[in-house]
Amino acid sequence: MHHLACPQPRSNHLLGAMLLGLMTFVAAPALSWGSDEAANELQKKASWSPPTTAEVKKQLDDLLNARKADETQKLKVSALWPDDTIVLDPSDVLDRVAASLAVLEPEASAIYHLTQQPAAAAKIPAATILLDESVPLFVRANLRLVVARWLAQNNLIDEALAQLRGLNPADVADPASLLFYQALGQHRLLEKDNCLKNVTLLLENESTIPRRYATIARLMEADIKPLKVDSLDEVARLMDDIRRRLDLGRAGTKVREEEEQVIAKLEKMIEEMEKQQQQQQQQASGSGSGSPMPSSPMQDSQAAELKGPGNVDSKNIGKKDGWGNLPPKERQEVLQQIGRDLPAHFRETIEEYFKRLAQDGVK
Repeated sequence: MHHLACPQPRSNHLLGAMLLGLMTFVAAPALSWGSDEAANELQKKASWSPPTTAEVKKQLDDLLNARKADETQKLKVSALWPDDTIVLDPSDVLDRVAASLAVLEPEASAIYHLTQQPAAAAKIPAATILLDESVPLFVRANLRLVVARWLAQNNLIDEALAQLRGLNPADVADPASLLFYQALGQHRLLEKDNCLKNVTLLLENESTIPRRYATIARLMEADIKPLKVDSLDEVARLMDDIRRRLDLGRAGTKVREEEEQVIAKLEKMIEEMEKQQQQQQQQASGSGSGSPMPSSPMQDSQAAELKGPGNVDSKNIGKKDGWGNLPPKERQEVLQQIGRDLPAHFRETIEEYFKRLAQDGVK
């Protein structure tokens, strides 16, 4: 089976690549998305709140006692945490939690060191500690978040979302990162409703979350809100996701399913345009030859009237061209209507569709 050759994304489809780069920024320039009063009002209604560093350290101390940690382990964990007067970035708190758990648990140590490496040649850990319900939730949830963050930063979106599934803000030391990476993955996979839901939750604490998270969350929200099902925008995004998967060496069931979705959606669009074209032609033919001359210039969207008697041989054009029910000239008119006023990458998407039909011999 030939895989769709996905066009390089332009316009808003650069956002996916931008997000993966921006999300690792340590800081971002200040941007104003609204009044301070509006932000404060949203803050008052927040359904979640980030734990303080002291609260996180208390949970670690309780874990140390429950595990009967020896003095060496306690000293190693203590050395990972600065004085309480130092304010830590939430993602830094998560890193220190993961490093602390690595001191206590061999499996946690393997996971922690794995996430310090590039994911290109690494396998996704199947560690029991990530799913074993006998392991304290504090341990499981924070390790899964660390793994998911690492996977997402390496463009392994499906795997990242699998690690985050079922986790809630109250379960982790860095709830902002949890909501951010959930929204990021859902944005890439076109899960519009879930993405917007998590963006809204994340921005409930916009004044306290890292500025980079707030900035990218607003970008994701603005980008995915206009997305409509069965639109050329959706098709182009699906093709971008196919390209991402193929770049990762993935050519399995999911890729084939997305390819078939692209073909089906494009066929539906073209069929609708063909019907509109045929209706316009029928209306023009039925108007007769005695119609008065128009008093105003013809509009682009109006079909021209035939000036002959209208007596032509009836021909069954069928599917002789192999691309549908319209002859090449009229099909080109349909394509021009589809691509009118659209960004170039949409037209490339349509061209790729016809290349696929030609290559596979679809009749």
